[in-house]
Amino acid sequence: MNKLITALFAFLLALVLPVEAKEYKYQTVPGDLMKTRIYTLDNGLTVYLSVNNEKPRIQTYIAVRTGSRNDPPETTGLAHYLEHLMFKGTRQFGTSDAAKEAPLLDSIQNRFEVYRTLKDSLQRRAYYHQIDSISQLAAKYFIPNEYDKLMSSIGAQGTNAYTSNDVTCYVEDIPANEVENWARIQADRFQNMVIRGFHTELEAVYEEYNIGLANDGNKLFDAMNALLFPGHPYGTQTTIGTQEHLKNPSIVNIKNYFKRYYVPNNVAICMAGDFNPDEVIAIIDKYFGTWKPNPNLSQPQYAPIPERTAPADTTVVGQEAENIYMAWRFDKAASFQTDTLDVISDMLSNGKAGLMDLDLDQQMKWLGGGTFTYPLAEYSGFVMAGFPKEGQSLDDVKALLLGEIEKIKKGDFSEDLLKAVINNKKLSFYTTLESNAGRADMFVNAFINRQKWSDVVGRLDRISGITKQQIVDFVNRHFLDNYIAVYKRTGVDSTIKKIDKPEITAIPTNRDMQSAFVTEIINSETEPIQPKFVDFDKDLTKATTKNGLPVLYVKNTENGRFTLSYYYKFGEESDKWLPYAAQYLNYLGTDKMTAEQVKQKFYGLACNYGIIVDTKAIRIYLNGLAENMPEAMALLDNVIANAKVDTDAYTKFVGIEEKSRADNKLDQSANFSRLQTYGMYGAYNTYLNIPSSEELKEMNPQKLVDMIKALKGYKHEVLYYGPMELNELTAVIDKGQKAAKTLADVPAGKPYKMQQTTQNEVLIAPYDAKNIYMIQFHNDGRQWNPDQQPVISLFNEYYGGGMNTVVFQELREARGLAYSAFAMYGTPGYKGQPEYAYTYIISQNDKMMDCIRTFNSIIDTIPQSDKALELAKQALMKRLATRRVTKENLIYTYLGARDRGIDYDINKKVYEAVPSLTMDDVAKFEKEVMANKPYRYIILGDEKQLDMKALEKIGPIKRLTTEEIFGY
Repeated sequence: MNKLITALFAFLLALVLPVEAKEYKYQTVPGDLMKTRIYTLDNGLTVYLSVNNEKPRIQTYIAVRTGSRNDPPETTGLAHYLEHLMFKGTRQFGTSDAAKEAPLLDSIQNRFEVYRTLKDSLQRRAYYHQIDSISQLAAKYFIPNEYDKLMSSIGAQGTNAYTSNDVTCYVEDIPANEVENWARIQADRFQNMVIRGFHTELEAVYEEYNIGLANDGNKLFDAMNALLFPGHPYGTQTTIGTQEHLKNPSIVNIKNYFKRYYVPNNVAICMAGDFNPDEVIAIIDKYFGTWKPNPNLSQPQYAPIPERTAPADTTVVGQEAENIYMAWRFDKAASFQTDTLDVISDMLSNGKAGLMDLDLDQQMKWLGGGTFTYPLAEYSGFVMAGFPKEGQSLDDVKALLLGEIEKIKKGDFSEDLLKAVINNKKLSFYTTLESNAGRADMFVNAFINRQKWSDVVGRLDRISGITKQQIVDFVNRHFLDNYIAVYKRTGVDSTIKKIDKPEITAIPTNRDMQSAFVTEIINSETEPIQPKFVDFDKDLTKATTKNGLPVLYVKNTENGRFTLSYYYKFGEESDKWLPYAAQYLNYLGTDKMTAEQVKQKFYGLACNYGIIVDTKAIRIYLNGLAENMPEAMALLDNVIANAKVDTDAYTKFVGIEEKSRADNKLDQSANFSRLQTYGMYGAYNTYLNIPSSEELKEMNPQKLVDMIKALKGYKHEVLYYGPMELNELTAVIDKGQKAAKTLADVPAGKPYKMQQTTQNEVLIAPYDAKNIYMIQFHNDGRQWNPDQQPVISLFNEYYGGGMNTVVFQELREARGLAYSAFAMYGTPGYKGQPEYAYTYIISQNDKMMDCIRTFNSIIDTIPQSDKALELAKQALMKRLATRRVTKENLIYTYLGARDRGIDYDINKKVYEAVPSLTMDDVAKFEKEVMANKPYRYIILGDEKQLDMKALEKIGPIKRLTTEEIFGY
């Protein structure tokens, strides 16, 4: 009896006494400005946490220490494809009945194992039909995009992932009050991933592969890796995988890979933002602590790559512009060699005053180029790249690159350059700390590259101690004739073969189905975060200098960084020569300083300057270390006031411009941007309102210099974000900016006007590729009404803006028609401009009409789902509630609102109105502005590979030449 009483007393005591909280030990490093805490859970999971309370959001990365380096040789591309499949759900979500679905998924898996062994095309087609048929049965239970629904429901943004050689990383930016929901979802995902929707997602990966076929940079990089890392997976297999392996995937291999590497002792959770670290680590342990480690975790090991004793080169061919890459191999990323390489890279090319910037860019000895370090977990590379100007060979460019290396070997550089590089690296580091993503990226790199955090924290100190002699000795020791070179030449790549379109039956989107897990997360309650909208009367200060210049001011209370701008309300629409005047100024010195001395002076001050000419505005900017602002201001004013014409520099400038124009015509993206702009604005647009080659040659360069000098005589505003007090700033402005006493009104311009679409029509321009870029564009001249913005914002959230939308589900999830597809209803940036609608897709040539039919179907009859709309509302409201406009963005938000004719934060109107909107409101809006309207089909592609007869049925076809869309 006594034992029973004792036991009962102990039980009652346990109910009333608090359970002792678990103590979590963590590592910190003295001097770490991020105050990082590094935890290791009992199962080996690494957690990096850094608090930044600027806004109530948290950047989260979940980094897995595996990538294409670990792909099985017989199924390359596996790590990347697994990344895609991680978005398909678990037994808890992504399905309406996991038990009934499982045997069908097993059947699909087994059939793919047979399919990958078949060689006969007829057999493969017949067997794939079986897979497609069973996939239809499994799709009855599949609820596509439930992961994205979960992320939307908690207000996440930036949902994404990436795979590289050594890492697969999953990215979310979440509200600060949703950590527990996020952890619960991610823990389930990483422990219980289910492979479903396999063959349609595989088709999306095919599309990603086909997009890469037109990108010569991809094949150049692959060739560089093959020479730099021979016999190692870095050099023998690519992240996207081979065409043959993509056509013959193995679900069994993917599952084995997942079990081997997706384990807590091979994963890091990296978080930066607004949270209590003690609470967050307890939540992570709650959900991830039961995750079973792999006690036999290992990575494939490879023999050391032999040292190269002589140069090696190779050539790749494609239709884009010619260039050359050179590279040397170095130790792993965790090696301190990387410190020195980063300094050398900036000494050579920093975009301002590096040796290559001054010797080659400033002197216009080539079209352009640069350097970068290439750190990987097992090896690193140092890469130099160069683009030839007209009449210059790739070997000429190679000689220029090697010449700059020789300069460092001989010590032919000043100590001041080394000091300036170090100061600018400090400024860059401080800027990185202002960003949650910047902090979390550093954690990912440290974990993947197995860097001690103390080494990461101590990096600036190590760099600061590097001497000129150490740089010279390092380059002489390592930069030998053991480099590799890849020549990228312009021509026809006969090896390109696209992956043929398989016969896929569209799977149902099951838009109204919802798993119990998703319902539970959606209905979960968290402590709400109250929105903070911008108040333009309180959040920034409007003032005037004694000289009468209007000032928009925001104080920087965090660090010593500043941004100062002179802002003019006219631009390229007023004079097509203004962008060229701004560019030409970069090549000029003054009556007392050469152009090179100007660049060196600014870089030594850790300050940047430039002139940005937009269609309707000009901004002369200056930024950097605030302590040097007065001196930098005086220098900028001197450069503008005393710029000295250099006719030889102008002749070279024209030559560089002409070569750049020719190279742009070879680039697919450049072609499409020109075609899209032509299709939306007609023949008078920002790309065509340019001087001809003849005009460039005939222009007196003094007129360009005079244009820049004349700016100080026009009315403008001063924009400032920095630590200086307002009265001090206005005094510095009055003293430092020598503006005219009476300022003239800015000149009027001829606005670019968006063209209306009065009938269905097709605009097509040529580009020889295995895919098309296509937009369907509609504009009936409807003027923007701020009161309509709430329904516009909700429509875009529901219809076409992200992965949990109608467009993504119909075009990619259900049919596998594209890797990239979206649609939106656009609003203008300036008062008086019209609203417009457009769709966008990149797809295989033989899928063009499938894309058009699907888009037209969901435009003319918008798919409706009350559940999906409520989720869109929830996502939009949570994102708006956690949105914070800070720093210089306060100024640009104000200017943007002013341009649109309003004096308030439009997001406040959206936030207040969205809760009352219904599916009927959204459907009515879409029907009114998009459904059954005339569209202009803007297509970049190769007519020989397109169904032109089908396009003729849509509307009249207007063929544009490459010269017509470029204007030269």
